[in-house]
Amino acid sequence: MNNKLISFPPVLPQNPKVLILGSMPGKVSLEKQEYYGNPRNHFWPIIFELLNESPVDDYRGKIAIAKRHGLALWDSIGSCYRQGSLDTNIVDEEPNDILAILEEYPSIRLIACNGTKSYTTFKKNFNLTAYPDVNVIKLPSTSPIPGKYTKSFTGKVNAWREILHYL
Repeated sequence: MNNKLISFPPVLPQNPKVLILGSMPGKVSLEKQEYYGNPRNHFWPIIFELLNESPVDDYRGKIAIAKRHGLALWDSIGSCYRQGSLDTNIVDEEPNDILAILEEYPSIRLIACNGTKSYTTFKKNFNLTAYPDVNVIKLPSTSPIPGKYTKSFTGKVNAWREILHYL
């Protein structure tokens, strides 16, 4: 098995309204040390479209846009082992401390899970009984890797539109 993979620290604006959780950054993202760093991933194009922002190429600019709109970014998995970039290859996962973020940032009203693995990991490890005002939704993965339920880019944008109700 490869070395243990460690997710990035969270991206947190001053008053985040939506926490977007990936599963674990893919190989390209880990190499670049950037959330959604694979140019084929639909995440940033979806975000630019939803927020009516002009696309930017530099990572700092992307993060600035996310923060300006109240979007926090993190991963449901803090560490794991994985061959390649597929979520299905993740083993020995340990979750990030999502509840600590909710405690520190009571402005968060939505946890939007980017894909099935993020959602199932979150649901398996966390109970939001203490946070009745926080909703959790599963959104279609922005991954460039086709899956069983892959939607078109437009289909993904339409599904992701749900986050706008919380911004």
